[in-house]
Amino acid sequence: MDISAALPTFVITLREGVEAALVVGIVLACLQKSGKSYLNTWVYLGILAGLVGSVLTGFLLNWTLNWVTVSNATFEPIIEPLLKSGLCLTAIVMLSWMLIWMTQQARSLKSEIEGSLISALQKNGKSAGWGVFMLILIAVLREGFETVLFIFTNLQQGTAGSVGAIAGLIGATGIGFGLFKFGVRINIRRFFQVMGIFLLLIVSGLVVSVCKNLDAAAFAWEQMAISPTNLCFAQDSCLLGPQLWDTSRVLSDHQFPGLLFKALLGYRDQIYLGQAVAYGTFLFSVGTLYLRSLQPQAVAPTPSKTTAL
Repeated sequence: MDISAALPTFVITLREGVEAALVVGIVLACLQKSGKSYLNTWVYLGILAGLVGSVLTGFLLNWTLNWVTVSNATFEPIIEPLLKSGLCLTAIVMLSWMLIWMTQQARSLKSEIEGSLISALQKNGKSAGWGVFMLILIAVLREGFETVLFIFTNLQQGTAGSVGAIAGLIGATGIGFGLFKFGVRINIRRFFQVMGIFLLLIVSGLVVSVCKNLDAAAFAWEQMAISPTNLCFAQDSCLLGPQLWDTSRVLSDHQFPGLLFKALLGYRDQIYLGQAVAYGTFLFSVGTLYLRSLQPQAVAPTPSKTTAL
């Protein structure tokens, strides 16, 4: 197994896991501070339910993909790349939104969680426990769903993707324990900034995959068409335009270090004009929004009091 193939899943799982671990840690700390540690059981149940829900989501996606392809075997060459394109687009939207939104909300994350927890604790009996449970469940399930979705956009990783996900989950758990159990000091802001850059590049690579899958679906449709246009046979691609380069003999993306560059930077040894334009457009637009979200928000100056004359 080439460890390079596991890196994207590791980065995604580690970042998503740390976000969930921060929510769990803040909730546990607040419960201890308020003298209601007896509700910790609801926290652990929320974590378990979120993990189980994420795994079930993965099984549901796998079953759906298999059912669609098997029940439409004739059109499988078209349906399969279209489904992969849909999953990739969904992952791109969700991960990009999470990247920018989380960066913008990081400054107020603790206060928002504490506010939601205070509202839950104002209830009596099991109602308070259910409020804590739902707060944790939503946090873990949201991060878990994004991770599962990304894994399904990279099914070709096989065992490597699973190993990367497990390693990322272990790493996130370790960081969570270090922060809230042992008082380890970590520059969590810098951590998210660095991981955010890696995430941006990885998601940009998904844009290249979307283009490739759409082109594969168009090629399959052209082959099955009653009156083909021969557009796909007159050039190297159907939708992507001319090929810009072919470095497969010099730096293959199936071997190290090309596989590493593919995993983390979106590199391909064969790239077409449409892929290059889509990659550059996405990286520039979303990257600009991300860098802007890192800038400290300006605080409006307090108007000075003047004495009326």
